[in-house]
Amino acid sequence: MSKADSPIKTDALVRVDDLRKVYRLGRVRLEVLKTVSFSVREGEFLGIYGHSGSGKSTLLHVLGLLDSPTDGTVKLAGADIASLPAAERNRMRCEDIGFVFQFYHLLPELSVLENAVLPAMVGSSTFGWFGRRRDVRQRAAVLLDELGLGDRMKHRPNELSGGERQRVAIARALVNGPKLLLADEPTGNLDSRTGEKIMNLLLRYNREHDQTILMVTHDRDLAGLVTRCLELEDGRLNA
Repeated sequence: MSKADSPIKTDALVRVDDLRKVYRLGRVRLEVLKTVSFSVREGEFLGIYGHSGSGKSTLLHVLGLLDSPTDGTVKLAGADIASLPAAERNRMRCEDIGFVFQFYHLLPELSVLENAVLPAMVGSSTFGWFGRRRDVRQRAAVLLDELGLGDRMKHRPNELSGGERQRVAIARALVNGPKLLLADEPTGNLDSRTGEKIMNLLLRYNREHDQTILMVTHDRDLAGLVTRCLELEDGRLNA
């Protein structure tokens, strides 16, 4: 059965209600997000389209627990993330949320495989890591192979093309099996042909693994490929 023929899940993995984000720079008050409300169903690939400065990255930073909302609520799998203790927020950021950025942020001294397993290492104690590193490395190797990098695992980032580096970043974001994958302009640093390949990889992973993905982009063509698309304009969301 194809994804198009499959029943659409109605359970909201993410629910955002009246989200506001205000920054204060001295006497200047900058309201970046203005009572934003939406939800993301399990297994959905939601796109948020907007021009530069519309608040897209700020929205992802709040959803990814890299920033806190000024007002409103953000719930992931029913948990109000802003009210969680710091330790639980850290765990959720590491285990439940994967993040793909426009720039790859790979560590140049590490191999492809070592970069891919980093989130699992960071989230483990030294003893815990030694107990699970074989399984994690095997899972990362499977991911890298699925993303077309099976023969590049021992290479360093400077030996890879831009598209290959972004594939490593995607594997790194997925290695912990996150509930939610956040993608911030994942093709913005690539040429159009390579960007199309990366987008197709994300679409295929969403379709084949039922991975919930929220992507922000300034590219209207890319935004039109996802399950559902919303537009963010001047901090407000338009359906």
